[in-house]
Amino acid sequence: MNPVIRGIVIYLFLMLVFRLSGKRTLAQTTPFEFILLLIISEVTQQALVGEDYSLTTSIILITTLVGIDLLFSLIKQRWKGFEQVTEGSPLIVAANGKLLPQRALKSRVSEEDILEAARNLHGLERMEQIKYAVLELDGTISIIPKEEAAA
Repeated sequence: MNPVIRGIVIYLFLMLVFRLSGKRTLAQTTPFEFILLLIISEVTQQALVGEDYSLTTSIILITTLVGIDLLFSLIKQRWKGFEQVTEGSPLIVAANGKLLPQRALKSRVSEEDILEAARNLHGLERMEQIKYAVLELDGTISIIPKEEAAA
């Protein structure tokens, strides 16, 4: 198979897999997930180059992957709907001191994750002190404390 086509297929497939795995996975990598990522990279390398380990194939693949990434960034700048599909949007996972169970479950965020972010960012100790907890695009959790908690 042509290295350009292989590069495009692998790029799109990995984008889909990581999009489906959720934002939380990107922010907190466990040892198991790190090992999985290493294995995925090795399998991806084999799928990309096949039997052709030439310098030409490597240059073509690198150019293809960088080109796809640049193309996607241009498309995202022009059509916000595309960015929504490929990267999602920030998600409120707790409001007014209460965990939003459906959203938290979907995002694989626990109350402990939110409280950890609250302690680290603002020194908050209880859910009742949190106005909003937002799961950001990069998988981190932003905390907006309640007004009385900020004082």
